[in-house]
Amino acid sequence: MRFGIVVFPGSNCERDCYHVVDAVLDSPVRYLWHADADLSGVDCVILPGGFSYGDYLRPGAIARFARIMRAVEEHAARGGLVLGICNGFQILLEAGLLPGAMLRNRSLKFQCQDVFVRVETADTAFTSMCRPGQILRLPIKHGDGNYHADPRDLAARAKVVFRYCDADGRVVPEANPNGSMDGIAGLANLAGNVVGLMPHPEVCAEPELGGTDGLVLLASALRYWEER
Repeated sequence: MRFGIVVFPGSNCERDCYHVVDAVLDSPVRYLWHADADLSGVDCVILPGGFSYGDYLRPGAIARFARIMRAVEEHAARGGLVLGICNGFQILLEAGLLPGAMLRNRSLKFQCQDVFVRVETADTAFTSMCRPGQILRLPIKHGDGNYHADPRDLAARAKVVFRYCDADGRVVPEANPNGSMDGIAGLANLAGNVVGLMPHPEVCAEPELGGTDGLVLLASALRYWEER
């Protein structure tokens, strides 16, 4: 399975993603430039975190029109795997690959901390090695993670993959770091091949960094692809 990591002007987490795929998963990986016309034959596309195009207008609004995004959209439509992390999730929303929009955090401050998320479904490419109800500890670092959507549109086009919770798995207001609707931390399209989430699994994939809970997402993608 070949991974490709899209680099936009302002991305700042692409090297972390590359390191995990290359050094931890020992899988083929390459960078993809925002102005590329195709995906160079990769099987899984990662849209990393950062501040693409300086978050001008709003996060992801300009990156959505990058030349490579047409190839990403076609890849997703064919069943190819796409993972959007933080700013990458925001780009997926702006591109219409997932429903809804991001607002400023409820605190109106940049939030940088570890959070707990509860796995709501294992029926996606990136949670196939998880169990429903499993609790993961992952870091967040964002200023615009307050997810909102029309509930009818959300139900018709996507499924909730992760919700913010406390250490016991309870989805309670005090465990929600940004005010996100229904505690939503991550979504998937109905087919389960496109997933976006605000927490950063790529910086929680090695014991030296304080935890390995994030590794299960990329390991799940590998197993999912092998079993197809």
